Amino acid sequence: MSKKVFILSGSPRKGGNSDILCDEFMRGAKDAGNEVEKIRVAEKKIGFCSACYYCRTSGGVCAKKDDMSEVLQKMIDADVIVLSSPVYFYSIDAQLKAVIDRTVARWTEVKNKAFYYIVTCADEEKESQERTLECFRGYADCVEGAKEMGVIYGTGVYKPGEIKNTPAYKAAYDMGKSVN
Repeated sequence: MSKKVFILSGSPRKGGNSDILCDEFMRGAKDAGNEVEKIRVAEKKIGFCSACYYCRTSGGVCAKKDDMSEVLQKMIDADVIVLSSPVYFYSIDAQLKAVIDRTVARWTEVKNKAFYYIVTCADEEKESQERTLECFRGYADCVEGAKEMGVIYGTGVYKPGEIKNTPAYKAAYDMGKSVN
């Protein structure tokens, strides 16, 4: 049965290493017969949550008028969510963090999702990516019925495109292909 896969590429660099892995995951998921959409978060206008809690009294409508309502609806409608970020000071980048925080408007509607994580960093050690993964897992812990399905570790890459020469490149395609 075909799944609805929604990929959130947090890389601010178009064609950056984590963005490339998102494309490979997408290619694999499409080859497996799934409906796949990827957005580059940096290309969307998404402000940070200001904790005004307007959403609590407005039926989940956020006071900020930007692209987040569209992104959040896609998250709610998806069967599979892929979160991808380069490591920024051992954490996720600000663009993707803003998306995660802004789900607060309708966070209880984001439920029963399969999660995949893609992380890249210049460091050679997977341990350098653990805090980034903990951010992703922390969000998933708040999602009712969330299941972690897999992690792609892209280590030792900095310059755009370097990821193509690593095992993570093939692993991203294979993991996408396994979505069913």
